[in-house]
Amino acid sequence: MINMNNLSEMLIENPVIAAVRNDEDLENVLTSRAQIVFILYGNILNIGDVCVKLKNVDKTIFVHADMIDGLRGDMAGMQFIKKYAEPDGIITTKVNCIKYAKRLGLKTILRIFIIDSLSIKTGVKNITETQPNAVEVMPGVASKALEKMKHETNVPIIAGGLVDKKKEVMDALSAGATAVSTTAKEIWEM
Repeated sequence: MINMNNLSEMLIENPVIAAVRNDEDLENVLTSRAQIVFILYGNILNIGDVCVKLKNVDKTIFVHADMIDGLRGDMAGMQFIKKYAEPDGIITTKVNCIKYAKRLGLKTILRIFIIDSLSIKTGVKNITETQPNAVEVMPGVASKALEKMKHETNVPIIAGGLVDKKKEVMDALSAGATAVSTTAKEIWEM
């Protein structure tokens, strides 16, 4: 088991995190080298059993509180997770869940979806207000998504959000975008 006192060190030592979405993924992660596991599925009836399986093989567990069926993102919901699932921490997109989980002594990861400059501003505000132990920024690889969409569809793709440099325009076009939308006036002149 990894020392949870310093989540930063734990992440540096274990940079690949297994994100588990179903029972098949769970069975595979039990024998994998991945030490840190994000549980992205389950319900209030089985989340405790999922966590026990992972604890039995000394995995570090973070439950995505927003994805557990039957669980509310309130203080009672976080108390339920701590008491019945006993993970090392939670992941959530909700700032209140971060606050409640921290009060209960759980490690916290705030998941943020970055789609444009406003979402960055909102994300920074939420991080500053809640001080989670870590932040998960999504998507991690936008060019991969563009390539996949271009390959699997026959529709023009417009890449938008956070594009404010010529290189970013070129990267998006190279990845399969047909065009790029941007609020950066200097890019309009390209």
